[in-house]
Amino acid sequence: MEQLLDQFLHYLIVEKGLSKNTIEAYSHGLSRFLNHLRGKGIQKIREVSKFDVRGFLLALKKKNLSSKTIVRNLVAIRTFFRFLIQEGILESNPVENLESPRVAKTLPEILTLQEIEQILEQPNLQTPLGVRDRAMLEMLYATGMRVSELTHLPTHQVNLEGGYVLLYGKGSKERIVPLGSEAMKRVSLYLKTARGILAKGKESPSLFINRSGKGMSRQGVWKNLKDYGRRAGLRKRITPHLLRHSFASHLLERGADLRSVQMMLGHSDISTTQIYTHVTGERLKKIHQRYHPRG
Repeated sequence: MEQLLDQFLHYLIVEKGLSKNTIEAYSHGLSRFLNHLRGKGIQKIREVSKFDVRGFLLALKKKNLSSKTIVRNLVAIRTFFRFLIQEGILESNPVENLESPRVAKTLPEILTLQEIEQILEQPNLQTPLGVRDRAMLEMLYATGMRVSELTHLPTHQVNLEGGYVLLYGKGSKERIVPLGSEAMKRVSLYLKTARGILAKGKESPSLFINRSGKGMSRQGVWKNLKDYGRRAGLRKRITPHLLRHSFASHLLERGADLRSVQMMLGHSDISTTQIYTHVTGERLKKIHQRYHPRG
């Protein structure tokens, strides 16, 4: 079964072109599934039935994993079995008619414009790291990019003259996102002053580098953002994805159309972007209730 899993992951990388994070998620979920099967004495993939898959999902539920995580595992299993049928290894799919657990739609939390500004004001602009962090935060909020897109962003994909950044999202899909004047100004300042000091003569393709001259890690970005949120006195759990949520919601609140926001976020399906219309709707209801005389 491990050999089949390796073949499947190779297929996802070479033929489907999925991102590293997606591949890791599939690998983790399927390894967990195969371990569960071995624990039940199942050694061959042909022996797996829909009841075995149900038993696995139930085991995940007993571990108090979220419905979203359980569904992600089921999606990985479905895709795996479809691959096995496509390759002629199996003739029938044990999960073909298996229903997915219902996932409760949770509205993403967002930051207010005031809270965004409080965070942006925290980096110390008298230091190279502070200049870098201000540019990094401005870019995250200006583009709504994922943190993985930020940490993998090479300098040559930022066009300050044209005012845009070229991003490669999930599945290596290309998109161009405007930067905005404030982000352009901060990134330009960082490139002219701080980046060379941090590089210490080393060459790195990454736009944002750490004090060792190497590209920033996702953990490094997350840690810095969390620290700036704490310094700003915010009680919300501050993450790079929270800036992405806020970017989308603030655009829609100010009249941006859904299709444009979808393109900037890099969502392949507009239904993913539509969650933000619910966020803005909920906020408008709260404002109405708070300020309308008959609210």
